[in-house]
Amino acid sequence: MRRNLSEHDARRLLVCGPLVLVTTTWRNTDDVMPAAWSMPLSAEPPFVGVAVHPSRHTHDMIRFSEEFALNIPGPRLLNHCQYFGTTSGRDVHKLELSKLPTFRARKVDTKLLEGCVAYIECGVEDALRIGDHTLFVGRVVAVSADEEAYSDMGAPRPSGNSMWTLTEDEEKPLHYLGGDWYATLGRRMQARQPQAAGPAELSDEELERRELERERAAEERERGG
Repeated sequence: MRRNLSEHDARRLLVCGPLVLVTTTWRNTDDVMPAAWSMPLSAEPPFVGVAVHPSRHTHDMIRFSEEFALNIPGPRLLNHCQYFGTTSGRDVHKLELSKLPTFRARKVDTKLLEGCVAYIECGVEDALRIGDHTLFVGRVVAVSADEEAYSDMGAPRPSGNSMWTLTEDEEKPLHYLGGDWYATLGRRMQARQPQAAGPAELSDEELERRELERERAAEERERGG
C-alpha cells in the first residue's frame, strides 16, 4: 500500500549515496564531519558537491581553507561516523579523541582517514547558498580507492569506468539512512537490453490466444471476399 509522506522525507528518500567524512584543515587545526548530502556535479571538468549547514564548524573550515577531502567510510568506521556527527569540532578535537589513524592527502593540505575505502580531494570552485545549506562545489584534484572496494573487476574497461565491487562486506561503502541507522549495498546487478519474446518463450495460453486471433482474421477475410 502506498502512503503519503512529509515533504521533508524527500531528503531521506534521496540520501542513499555513500556517506562521506569531510576532512578539513585551517591554521593547523583539523576537523572531520560526516555528510550525507554529496553528489557529482560535472564530468568534465570533474566537480563534486557537498552540502553543509552554516552552523557546522566544517562550514567555516572549508570556507577559509578553500579545500577539503571526502573520505568514504566502510562498515569498520560505523561507530566513528556516528561519533563525528554528534560532536562539534568547536568543542573538541575529534580526530585526536577518536584515535583514528590518519595520513596526508596527496594534493590538498588536510588529512585522510585510515579505514576508509575511497578518497576524493578537492579545491573549492564555488560556494552557493541554497535554502538553509551551502553547496560547496569541489574541483577534484586527486582520487584514490582500495582495489578490493573499487575496480574494473578484471574486465577490459576504458579508464574511468571502474565501479564498486561489492564483493567483500568490509569493503562496501557505508550509507546513511537517518538517526543512528546505516546500511551497505547488497549486490551488483547488470541490466540487459530487453529482447522480443520468441514463440518458444510464450506461454501455452498466449500461443492459443494468438492462434484464435489468426483464425478470426482469416474468417473475416473470407467473408469480405
